[in-house]
Amino acid sequence: MTMTDSLLADQLIALLDEWMAAIVANDAARIGAYLTDDWIMVSENGITTAKEFLAFVESGALTHSAMQRVGDARIRRTGDVAVLTVRVTNIAHYQGKRFDADEWTTDVFVETERGWRCALSQITAVATP
Repeated sequence: MTMTDSLLADQLIALLDEWMAAIVANDAARIGAYLTDDWIMVSENGITTAKEFLAFVESGALTHSAMQRVGDARIRRTGDVAVLTVRVTNIAHYQGKRFDADEWTTDVFVETERGWRCALSQITAVATP
């Protein structure tokens, strides 16, 4: 059975919102449940693996106090891969220093036996005026 585009969009946006709530809760186990084993994040700092990211969260070196979507998401599916792009704002603390971020995020989800899981996240800072 093929999921309609509208149902897929609703499902992935709900999944993203749950994932962001796990990030704000600073719960590494919950965050990891949304990722594939080989997930990576690409940012201005280069490539971060799931193991590295979750270790930062587990240690308390990286925490988030807020995270939310801004505007509508764009979702495209090809087979068992879906790409979700949306603007996200967040407040993070890394080693005690506060960072406010306004970013475009692109998440590549793959359909697995456990449901949709994120395999790659690309983060691009929104240009400041």
